[in-house]
Amino acid sequence: MNKMKTVFSFFSFSGKTYFYHHISFKVNNIDYDSKFAKPYSQEYTDLNNKIISLINETFHGSRLRRQYVTSQVVQVSQAKGKVIIHIVLKFKSYYTNTSAKFRDKIETILRQKLNGKTGSLCIDSSSFRFSDIAMPMAENFLHTCCGHRKITRSGNKIAGGMDAEEGEWPWQASLQQKNVHRCGATLISNSWLVTAAHCFLKARDPKQWNVSFGLLLSDPQIQRSVKDIIIHENYHYPSHKNDIAVVRLSSPVLYTSNIRRACLPETSYAFPSNSDVVVTGWGTLKTDGTSPNILQKGLVKIIDSKICNRKVVYDGAITPGMLCAGFLEGSVDACQGDSGGPLVGEDYKGTWFLAGIVSWGDECALPNKPGVYTRVTHYRDWIMSKTGL
Repeated sequence: MNKMKTVFSFFSFSGKTYFYHHISFKVNNIDYDSKFAKPYSQEYTDLNNKIISLINETFHGSRLRRQYVTSQVVQVSQAKGKVIIHIVLKFKSYYTNTSAKFRDKIETILRQKLNGKTGSLCIDSSSFRFSDIAMPMAENFLHTCCGHRKITRSGNKIAGGMDAEEGEWPWQASLQQKNVHRCGATLISNSWLVTAAHCFLKARDPKQWNVSFGLLLSDPQIQRSVKDIIIHENYHYPSHKNDIAVVRLSSPVLYTSNIRRACLPETSYAFPSNSDVVVTGWGTLKTDGTSPNILQKGLVKIIDSKICNRKVVYDGAITPGMLCAGFLEGSVDACQGDSGGPLVGEDYKGTWFLAGIVSWGDECALPNKPGVYTRVTHYRDWIMSKTGL
């Protein structure tokens, strides 16, 4: 963040001009906590809410209240044990020829407000920095929080499927060979995807693969080639154990409202039995059926592993690294082509975490044969060891 270049940039759309700015300042009465580095932690959330409330109050009560669009804490760093807050702000204006004056007004208002004791914050005014930031990078920072999306509704039905909407599952990616969809994957950072190891049984060479993002396979928003494929060392086909791989993109994607990352859960994170989760993908709509062009979504439930290991279900085949989800009566399930894709669950704050990776199952949506997923919490340390995330 501190390497951000000070380049003036604005973006025109529908008569409006959007301006983006980066500000940073030190807060003398808040000690740095390592949990501030995790955007889904309670500590980060509380600090973010406090800071954004201050920025909102600053501009909603000013003469620029109609021009102020939004702001986002994009990093919390430290200096001598105290926190440094980094924020990106977005404004709109209908007048491009007064951009210098507009910029000066914004900076003046901020300097007046962020000075000394401000509510519960003691801001070091000498640390205040203000600069401009180019639109693509600014939008990337504004959408950097994991597990958030612009659509808040979920669907209920993939095999037995239901069309997703633009931006509803912004971490979903398509792994393709020669532009033909083979597997799903989940975006977990600007450069990394997580998917299933079995997707690469017939082709492990990164040069044979590319990745697309967007709602429609036929009209991808962004495409990338693949730099690296890292398959779990202890994955050995035909066993379903350790069915996980990570994929590094040839160049990073910038986050937008329609392309965002899912949150990776900590190893201790619990997805309770019978809780709602959503599986998404472009797999077939039934066993040996046709594949859709539009992303499908299915609302399913976590099934306790003891139930899933019953003789009539999977007869002891479910290991600690696996997770069952679906319905014992069938009806909704992942299917062929959904492999490697995400199973996500929402926490009480509306943040989506990656619970599972589509792995295996007996056909699709059969009674007593729910979907089996690679349990992400079980492999959290492995993901960290390969990606640093």
